[in-house]
Amino acid sequence: MEKANCRVCVTGATGFIGSSLTKKLLEKGYTVHATLRNLGDVSKVELLKSLPHADTKLVLFEADIYKPNEFEQAIHGCSFVFHVATPLQHSDDSQFKNMTEAAVSATKSIAECCIKSGTVKRLIYTSSVNAASPLKDDGNGYKDTMDETCWTPLDLSLAYSNEFLKEYTVSKTLAEKELLNSEKYGELEVVTLACGIVGGDTVLSYTPTSVAVFLSQLTNNTFTDQFLKYTEEIQGKLPIVHINDVCEAHIFCMENPSMSGRFLIANSFISAAELARCFQLHYPEFNVKAEKFDGPRRGIKWGSTKLIEKGFEYKSDLKMIIDDSIKCARRTGELQQ
Repeated sequence: MEKANCRVCVTGATGFIGSSLTKKLLEKGYTVHATLRNLGDVSKVELLKSLPHADTKLVLFEADIYKPNEFEQAIHGCSFVFHVATPLQHSDDSQFKNMTEAAVSATKSIAECCIKSGTVKRLIYTSSVNAASPLKDDGNGYKDTMDETCWTPLDLSLAYSNEFLKEYTVSKTLAEKELLNSEKYGELEVVTLACGIVGGDTVLSYTPTSVAVFLSQLTNNTFTDQFLKYTEEIQGKLPIVHINDVCEAHIFCMENPSMSGRFLIANSFISAAELARCFQLHYPEFNVKAEKFDGPRRGIKWGSTKLIEKGFEYKSDLKMIIDDSIKCARRTGELQQ
C-alpha cells in the first residue's frame, strides 16, 4: 500500500482519539479526510491545521453525526475509514429520540457510504470496553475471563450508573453490534476496536474525559469518579491503555492485509484499589485518600489476545500511562501539583 497515494477518513477528528489518530496518520504519510461538526469553529479548525504535514495532507469536512448523510463527501475516494465520532450530547430537537438511535443511524449510514464509494476496503470502528462486560446476563457475578466474546447486558441495574453512562454504554454496544452484522454489509471488511480507559497526553488544550476518568482518584471530581466506579462495576476491573497504543492499534488494523471482527484494546487490567496504590507509590505528593485503597477483589482474567496474535505489540506499560496522563493534566490545569 503506497501511503503517499492512500486517502483515509477519520470521523470525529477533533476528539481525543480522533485528533491523536489524525496526527499519527499524517506523520506516517497518509492523506487524511478529517470530519468535524462545524468548520466555523476556529479553535478546532486551527488545531487540526497545526498538525504536522496538515498543509499538504489534510482535508477538512463538515459532518455532524446527527446528520449522517453529511459523511458521504468525506468518505468519497478513501481506501479506509476510521469511524471515531460518537454522540455525547443529545438535543431534544434532534430527529432521533436519543443518543443510541443517533449513534446506530450514523453507523449504518457511514457503512453504507463506504460501500457506495466503491473505494473503501475496510471500516474500522472505535468502540468501548463498556460494550464488552464480563458480567453474567442475570447480573449475578462475573465470568472468569474477559475477552471478545463478552457483551454487556443492557437491562441490568447498576449501582454507579446514571442516565448518561447507561445511554453511552447502550449506544456503543448497539452501534458495534450493528457493524458486526456481516449479512448487512456484505464484502466490506469491518473491524471494531473496543478500547479501555484511554490515558496519556493529548494535542488538545484540555484534559480529555477519558484521561480525567483515569486520574479521578487524584482530582476527586464527582463525575469522573463515578465514571471510574461505573467502569469497574461493568468490567469487574479497569482495562487501561495508552493513547499511543490505541492509535497504533487502529493503524495496525488498517495496514494489515486482511482484518475483520472484534478486538479488545487494553494492556493493563487492574482494580481501582490497585490503581490507587500505583498513584500513591509513584506520586505520593497527591496524597490519595486512604478509602481508595479498599475495594472489591475479583479474580477475572484478561483473556483478549486476538490482536497480539495478529502481531500487534503494546509499547506503553501502566507506569508510562500514569506518567503521561499526569503530564497532560498538569499542563491543562486539571492537576495543580
